[in-house]
Amino acid sequence: MILSVIAIAAVAFIGFGLYKANGLKNIQIVKSVTIEGSKAEVFDMVRYLNNFHKWSPFLAQDPTQKYEVKGTDGAVGAQFHWNGNKGKDLGFQEIVKIDTFKYIGVKCDIQKPFIAKPTFEYYFTETNNGIEVKQEFKLQSALTDAFFMWLFGAKAEMEKTNQQGLDLLKKAVELQ
Repeated sequence: MILSVIAIAAVAFIGFGLYKANGLKNIQIVKSVTIEGSKAEVFDMVRYLNNFHKWSPFLAQDPTQKYEVKGTDGAVGAQFHWNGNKGKDLGFQEIVKIDTFKYIGVKCDIQKPFIAKPTFEYYFTETNNGIEVKQEFKLQSALTDAFFMWLFGAKAEMEKTNQQGLDLLKKAVELQ
């Protein structure tokens, strides 16, 4: 009887988890921040990967992270490689498109602690209060990966990290 109850509970948990995970197979997180600064200052802080250490939420979370910029910084094809958390975090991001003062597209290749290929898109808009930076994060995952993201609350952590990065971007530009 007890084993039957445990089996039913396990099947219900897995079924519910797979149902919730199905909604996490395609994640899109949109965050924005308004920054006091010129469009060029704000745009260049994102465009030039040698500036990323000034506003990276990952470096804020792991100050011992090692990083290197490869390629022509600020141009399509430039890459920011990282190795952090004592070798447990590894990957790179690459600029794939630039529309000067309007848009920057970045793709990531995460190799550790899991394999993922998210994208970041940054849109820059002049407003009465400053430069609005809108960040769109997109990640597609298999159902099993999405199940574990649901299990460990990864989407909420991603949202928190993305907002932290934009808040650090604002701070980096406004303290120049």
